[in-house]
Amino acid sequence: MELAIILMMLLIVVALGALKLNDGGLSFPFKRKSSLLTNTEVKFLDLIESAVGTKYRVLCRVRLSEVLSPRQNTDKRTAKSALLKASGRQLDFVLCSKQDMSPVIAIDLVHNGGKEGYKQQRDWYVGSALDAARIPHLRIKVKSGYTSLELRECIEAKLAPLHRKNPKPVIPGTQNPDNPRADKPKRPVRSSRPVAA
Repeated sequence: MELAIILMMLLIVVALGALKLNDGGLSFPFKRKSSLLTNTEVKFLDLIESAVGTKYRVLCRVRLSEVLSPRQNTDKRTAKSALLKASGRQLDFVLCSKQDMSPVIAIDLVHNGGKEGYKQQRDWYVGSALDAARIPHLRIKVKSGYTSLELRECIEAKLAPLHRKNPKPVIPGTQNPDNPRADKPKRPVRSSRPVAA
């Protein structure tokens, strides 16, 4: 009798395991999306590609953590926390250099429609992180009637400060990656005040 109960329980466990393995494809309930981008994003992508021509590669919907990496001197805990915050943020478009695929400028669309709008409020974390990494952040309101020339001028205006010879650091204490010695003091400066006796 006891053997029959044990065999019955074993049969039930095996049957449950077989049902779990053969669930009719419900463990992957996916289908192909009709489009990766919305209609507005597709139109804007065409506009960006015509504005920049063959100068840059355009990437869509890029996580902030894929564009940025922590500085070398950052402790592990701070770097992990920063990467975790960055992985939850997304940029609509990123223009990259064709030679080495380095990010040049980040572009976000701002849509005022709907209850809350889309990226209507400026995300201080995204802006500050991109500023620290010296990547310009361009926010463009969604509207019809943009021309590729207007968009090209807007992108070039945002990139103009980076074309200078030695730009000042956006955040004090960060070094210019092109000239790492630019932010270091040259020599101590003597005070003009008389020394008190």
